[in-house]
Amino acid sequence: MEDKLYEKTISSEQIFKGKVLTLFYDKVQLPDGIVATREKVCHPGAVAVVPLNDKNEVILVKQYRYPVEKILIEIPAGKLDSGEPAIKCAERELHEEVGVVNGKLTHLTKIYTSPGFSDEKMDIYLATEFEERENNPDHDEFLHVYKAGLGECLKMIENGDISDAKSIIGIMLARDWLSKKEDEQNK
Repeated sequence: MEDKLYEKTISSEQIFKGKVLTLFYDKVQLPDGIVATREKVCHPGAVAVVPLNDKNEVILVKQYRYPVEKILIEIPAGKLDSGEPAIKCAERELHEEVGVVNGKLTHLTKIYTSPGFSDEKMDIYLATEFEERENNPDHDEFLHVYKAGLGECLKMIENGDISDAKSIIGIMLARDWLSKKEDEQNK
């Protein structure tokens, strides 16, 4: 039954290559034989991390996001460098964006960020038991770092203050991880 869902690529044309992404315009044959077009963004992949300190505070960043023309509240995140393992990228982004080092990283999940048009995969981690130092953002990154309790973050998700998908997924999975940990400790 699933084989009736696949689309077959007939042709693929690269129409843009930038520093972060490549855009293709493809012709595909649909399962019913009809030819259609697809626009596909190829991305090297990324990571996001929920830094949860021993007070159950999440270290967040506020930053302006040009595509949506808004300041968003997010968990630290960044794209993979060529050949870079996701966990190394997570460590790098934590230090650069929020000054978190020497922590324990737990892999929470891997997601496709926008599979309707992009192949970007993102690994989401939880960081615990870390040291907090001064951050060291990239030269073109302007961030405001601040902390919010996990419960406050959940309320910010409910009221729309946190509207970034990776941050919502990460924070909710961190809540579930913490709940499981507490259940195990109470046994």
